[in-house]
Amino acid sequence: MNIITPSTASAAGAPAWRAWIPLAALALFILAVLPLCLDLFRLNLVGKYLTYAFVAIGLVLCWGYGGILSLGQGVFFGLGGYAMAMFLKLEASDPESTKIQSTPGIPDFMDWNQITALPALWEPFHSLAFTLLAIVLVPGLMAFVIGVAMFKRRVGGVYFAIMTQAFAAMLSILIIGQQGYTGGVNGITDLKTLNGWDIRTDHAKYVLYFLNAGLLLASVALGQVLLKTKFGKLLLALRDKEERVRFSGYDVAAFKVFIFTLAAVLSAVGGAMFTLQVGFMSPSFVGIVPSIEMVIFTAVGGRLSLVGAVYGSLAVNFGKSYFSESFPQLWLFLMGGLFIAVVMLFPNGLAGLADSVRGAWQKWQARKAGQMTARGAPRTPAPPEDEPAAPTALRVKGGAA
Repeated sequence: MNIITPSTASAAGAPAWRAWIPLAALALFILAVLPLCLDLFRLNLVGKYLTYAFVAIGLVLCWGYGGILSLGQGVFFGLGGYAMAMFLKLEASDPESTKIQSTPGIPDFMDWNQITALPALWEPFHSLAFTLLAIVLVPGLMAFVIGVAMFKRRVGGVYFAIMTQAFAAMLSILIIGQQGYTGGVNGITDLKTLNGWDIRTDHAKYVLYFLNAGLLLASVALGQVLLKTKFGKLLLALRDKEERVRFSGYDVAAFKVFIFTLAAVLSAVGGAMFTLQVGFMSPSFVGIVPSIEMVIFTAVGGRLSLVGAVYGSLAVNFGKSYFSESFPQLWLFLMGGLFIAVVMLFPNGLAGLADSVRGAWQKWQARKAGQMTARGAPRTPAPPEDEPAAPTALRVKGGAA
């Protein structure tokens, strides 16, 4: 079963190292060009946009290559963000800092809601090690349970997308409803230090930006390595011919559960970095609307390109910032028009546009080389009339002479 994608078709016969050139260019762009060209405020905004790119990378693996459209990735983004926010909030709520409260030593929003003791759910988040494990394990376990429940019953396509959307709505409602335990609609705010290190200083913001960018590049590299394995080929195969893969003896549900869980973990890492980068977490990043926006980031960048997903996240969010600042009354219409234009003109996103330009350039170069060869080739003298020209190759049935 030969699986050909736009990227593999264009790179056929090319050296293996060329596949890493786009990642190297992305690393140069976000590690060198942007820090040198932007002030700290704008660079911090870029850092926030890059946290969304973790979700977009997961969607490329899950949706672009696996054919599993999830409209609830905000759930996992929010779980990772809330896990980190709980640790930071407990560190900011020491008895000395909260001595004016009715109950010192607990987060301020709990005191406002007449809670007199720290809930048991919060206790383990005094530990940074537990928090880091929770950022990965809690969303991963939740995605695993959802995946097993859905994929073992062969629920897919639009039905799975609707179910994930329902999970996003339920978690958002739960967080808002449990105000005394989650901060409600305001979320968890006033986060100050990470294990005693002040995350609000200019130096800390630079460090967090580069940490965020490094983790993102590592995630892209992990995705590229994964897609080059046999698993990556089978992932494409089950997207296009799921029944054929199943009849070949593979456990299709297990493949889907794995890639969906991996996408959830990547989203959770992005959520945790968002909390560190921005300094708060709220339910506005968990519900249906942010989850759909994250799918748009992937579509604009190209749902078959890991690097394109990062550029898509940056492009869409830069557009949102620019339009909202310059045209506050019209920016939603402008963004909507931009999305429609991208879908109609560039159905494969920015990565597809780049592939088209590259293909056109290669065809032009090949045509130019062919013309130069034709001009510079020595002319073969015509044979005498009584001697027919010798054929270069004579093919007969069963062989060639």
